[in-house]
Amino acid sequence: MSGRPITEGIFGGRYLWVTIGSSALVFLAAFESLAVTTIMPVISRDLDGATLYALAFAGPLSAGVIGMVIAGNWSDRSGPILPLYSSAALFALGLLVAGSAPNMGVFVVGRLVQGLGSGAMTVALYVIVARLYPASLLPRIFASFAAAWIVPSLIGPFIAGLVSEVWSWHWVFLGVVGLVIVAAAILTPATRMLWLQPQQISETPWNIGRIGYALLAAIAVLVLNLCADLDGVTAVLAPLVALTVAVVAVRPLLPRGTLLARRGLPTVILLRGLASASFLGAEVYLPYLLVQQYAFSPTFAGLALTGSALAWAGTSWLQGYLGDRLRPEVAMSVGMWLSLVAVMVACVSAALHLHPAVIIVGWVVGGGGMGLAFPRTSVMTLGLSTPDQQGFNSSALSISDSLGAALALAVIGVVFSALARIDMNSTAGSAAFAGSFGIGVLIAIAAVCVAPRVVPARLRR
Repeated sequence: MSGRPITEGIFGGRYLWVTIGSSALVFLAAFESLAVTTIMPVISRDLDGATLYALAFAGPLSAGVIGMVIAGNWSDRSGPILPLYSSAALFALGLLVAGSAPNMGVFVVGRLVQGLGSGAMTVALYVIVARLYPASLLPRIFASFAAAWIVPSLIGPFIAGLVSEVWSWHWVFLGVVGLVIVAAAILTPATRMLWLQPQQISETPWNIGRIGYALLAAIAVLVLNLCADLDGVTAVLAPLVALTVAVVAVRPLLPRGTLLARRGLPTVILLRGLASASFLGAEVYLPYLLVQQYAFSPTFAGLALTGSALAWAGTSWLQGYLGDRLRPEVAMSVGMWLSLVAVMVACVSAALHLHPAVIIVGWVVGGGGMGLAFPRTSVMTLGLSTPDQQGFNSSALSISDSLGAALALAVIGVVFSALARIDMNSTAGSAAFAGSFGIGVLIAIAAVCVAPRVVPARLRR
C-alpha cells in the first residue's frame, strides 16, 4: 500500500469491496433478525410450534453471545479472516436448516446455528474494519453499518410477509443463503489485504473461563425457554433456577457493579439490556397479536412495525444532531418513558381488545423512545472506557443487549404458555398476550428507574 495521504472515502478504490461486502453481511444478518418477527406466527402455525415460539427468538440471541466471545478471542489470537469465513458458513448453514425444517424442533436448531454464526460474524467484521480503515474513515463505515440495520427494519418485515404469502416462509431463509455466499466472496480482496499486512496476532491464550460463562448463560436461557411445558411445582422452581444460573453466569462478562446499577458505566450497560428486554422482547409478540386477535395478514403485520422503525431512525438522527445539548441522562430517561408507554399501550390493548390503530401508534411512540436512548448507550460506553477497556466494555454492551432480550423472551414465553393454557377458551387468548406484554411493562419500569444513574457522580452537574 502506498504511503500517500488517504483522501478517498469508504467507497474509494481501496475500500470499495470491503465496504460493500461487510455492509452486505450486516444487512443480511439484520434482515434475518428482523424479518422473522413478521413470519413467526405463520411458521408457528405451520409447524405446530407455539410452545417453542419464544425460543425461536431467544435461542439465536443467546447463541450469539457464545459466538461473540469465541470470535473475539479467536480474532485476537490469529486474525479475523478465519473467524469471518467460519461464522459466515455457520450463518448460511443455519439458514439452510431453518428454511428446510420439517418441524419446529429442527427449525429452532437452525436458528441456534444461525445466531451463533451471526454473533461471531459481527465481531469478526468489526476487527477487519478496525485493521483496514484509517481512524478518519471509521465514523463513515460505522454509519454504513447503521444504515445496513435501519433499511431492513423499514422493509424487512414487509418483504418477509410478502414472500411468505406469495411463495412460502421457507424462502425467507433459503433465499438469503446465496446472498451470504456472494457477500463473503466480495470480501476476498479485503482478506488478501490483511494477509499482506504484518500480522497483528496476540500471544494471549484462549480465555476458556469467559467462553465457559457465555456457554453456561446460553444454556440457562435455553433451559428457561423449555420450562414452558412443565406443570406443578417444577413449573415454578425450574424457571427460577435457570434464571438464577443465567444471572450468575453473565456477571463475569459485564463490568463490576452492572447488576447492582452502580452509577456510571455499569448502569449504561444494564440499561442497554433492560431496554432490549422490555421493548424488543415485547415486539416479538406484536405481529403475533395482530395476526391472532385482529386477523392481520403477515404482510400488514410487518407494516405495523415499519412506523416504529421510522420513528427509531428519526429520533436516532435527532439525538445525534443535538449532541451535547441533549444531556445523556435526559435522552435515556425520556426514551425509556416513551418505551414504557408503548408497552403499556400494547398490554392494555391486548387485554381490552382495543382498535389495532392504538397499538400501532403506541409502538411508533416506543420506537421514538428507543431511538433516543439506544445510540447514547453506545456513545457513553466508549466515552466512559479507557483505551484498554474499550474492547471488554463494547463486548459487555453487546452481551447485555442480546442476553437481556433473550432472558426476557424466555420469561415471556413461559408466562405466555401458562396463560394460554388457562385462557384457551377465551377470545383468541387475550390474557396470554396481555400477560406477556405485562412482563415487558415491569422491565420497562426498571429501566425508567435506573436511567438517571447513567452519569458517574464525578460528572453530575
